[in-house]
Amino acid sequence: MDGLTILLVSIGAVIIGGALSFFIVNKITAKRRTRIIKEAEIAAENLKKEKNLQAKEHFLHLKSEYERTANERNQKLAQAENKFKQRESQFNQQLAELQRKQREADAIRENLAGQIEIVEKRAEEYDRLRRQQIDKLETIAGMSAVEAKNMLVESLKAEAKTQAMSYINEIMDEARLNASKEAKRIIIMSLQRVAQETAIENAITIFHIDNDEMKGRIIGREGRNIRALEAATGVEIVVDDTPEAIVLSAFDPVRREVARLALHQLVTDGRIHPARIEEVVAKIQKQVEEEIIEVGKRTTIDLGIHGLHPELVRLVGRMKYRSSYGQNLLQHSRETANLCAVMASELGLNPKLAKRAGLLHDIGKVSIEDMELPHALLGMRLAEKYKEKPEICNAIGSHHEEIEMTSLISPIVLVCDAISGARPGARREVVESYIKRLKDLEDLALAHHGVTKTYAIQAGRELRVIVGSEKVSDHDAEVLSQDIAKKIQDEMTYPGQVKVTVIRETRAVSFAK
Repeated sequence: MDGLTILLVSIGAVIIGGALSFFIVNKITAKRRTRIIKEAEIAAENLKKEKNLQAKEHFLHLKSEYERTANERNQKLAQAENKFKQRESQFNQQLAELQRKQREADAIRENLAGQIEIVEKRAEEYDRLRRQQIDKLETIAGMSAVEAKNMLVESLKAEAKTQAMSYINEIMDEARLNASKEAKRIIIMSLQRVAQETAIENAITIFHIDNDEMKGRIIGREGRNIRALEAATGVEIVVDDTPEAIVLSAFDPVRREVARLALHQLVTDGRIHPARIEEVVAKIQKQVEEEIIEVGKRTTIDLGIHGLHPELVRLVGRMKYRSSYGQNLLQHSRETANLCAVMASELGLNPKLAKRAGLLHDIGKVSIEDMELPHALLGMRLAEKYKEKPEICNAIGSHHEEIEMTSLISPIVLVCDAISGARPGARREVVESYIKRLKDLEDLALAHHGVTKTYAIQAGRELRVIVGSEKVSDHDAEVLSQDIAKKIQDEMTYPGQVKVTVIRETRAVSFAK
């Protein structure tokens, strides 16, 4: 057999083997498919049965849940129905009770109406009998009931008045005796516990210099230095034959202090000319203002007074440079404050409140606001402005009895102010009236149009008026001096004569850069 034949036989054998294998495999697959289908049908039947069972169980659960909910709802409805029936029963009972009470009230009302009618009849009978008795008494007594009543009232009134006056006199005598003893004890104790120095100020300050040659430098060429110094400070500077001394004259202590310090600095520095004088005076004025505030703070700290408004502190400091009838105002206010505190303590009142009112009672004297008001009322207005307590404001305003006193602190301040001012050597009436006249003189001139500054010098014998050059011409300055002189002559009382000098100064200033 050749190779081709063998190849063909091999291929045929392979083909026959493959066909036989395919046939066998197909036969096996068909059986397996049948078995799988049967198993799937059996599983589906089982699943169907299982789902039916689950559906039945869910249905039974929903049915039982619904029945339970329905039973609960029915129970609630039954309970609500029972409550409604109970309330209906209670309402019926209450209605029956109200009807019973209404019947009882109607019966009582009818009974009262009958009783009222009986009482009215008896009252009419009583009035008739009373009138008959009064007529009989009037006939017997020979006077009317009104006359008898008036006679009895007058008799009782006279007797009561006599007894009341007797009691009043006894009580007043006893109260006067006790009050006099207690008042003397309190005042003596207050005066013993408070002692102050007697400080009397005058209207001049002596400035000492090392040699008389300095006087010429202070006066300057043709007096320009001293004129500039007087114009800047408002103080009259008297340079006379007194050795090594210059007199500074002004009624305002603040001005004198500014002039004294400015002169001291100018003499120490050696440069004395108008421009330097104005610069130094402005600087000293600022320093004095700071000193005023420092004095006010130190005074409040010494007295233990806290929480004062800064403006009130400044006014307290200004008291150092102010005198009242020759008595230093700050010393007087400190003395009054301490007396008020002691007296308030003795009377069982608030000593801190009394001390605060005593310190502030004269602040109206150092204020520049509304000088036409009395200083007590002006001080009260300032205290109200800066939120002081009503008791303190009333004490300040009433310490000269210009308004009614509304607190117990007010009479204490009044009494302590009088004690401080009335003690021997405390005040001099002449100085105060002199200062007031000079202040009125300055204010009178300052009220005119165009006036910027006014200074009363030479003990009030000369009034210097500085006007703005842009507001007042040379001709107007002459007219102004005549008007001021005439007004002084018509409105003021003064010894001798007053010289009115109007100063109109024009300055041209430029800077080299």
